[in-house]
Amino acid sequence: MRILLDTHIWLWSIYDPNRIGRNLRSELKNPENELWLSPISAWEALILQQKGRLELEEDGTAWVAEATAIFREAVLTHEVVLQSQSIPLFHKDPADRFLAATAKVLGLTLATADTKLLGLGDIATLANR
Repeated sequence: MRILLDTHIWLWSIYDPNRIGRNLRSELKNPENELWLSPISAWEALILQQKGRLELEEDGTAWVAEATAIFREAVLTHEVVLQSQSIPLFHKDPADRFLAATAKVLGLTLATADTKLLGLGDIATLANR
């Protein structure tokens, strides 16, 4: 399986792994699965740091390099941007739109605990269970 981590799943895997459900944890540890991360998640983490909601032990550049090293990069393309406009979300969080569109365009399964992102039709999702 090719798994794209939602930002909160990625941050929980670093700072609070007990919040990740048993089934999802098993999938994340499965060496047959590919783990993907969007630059949007790094952007969200840095925004959380600026707002004082996330404390990084290093400067942002070093932290992003270390925290993203094990993941394949899910590139933000023009196709992803265009697809983000047709995602049927009822809230306006641009990060969620980009992550869902990235999963759809690249054929990835979005791992998330966000009920607004689960069951988005033709976007494969993996619930935090």
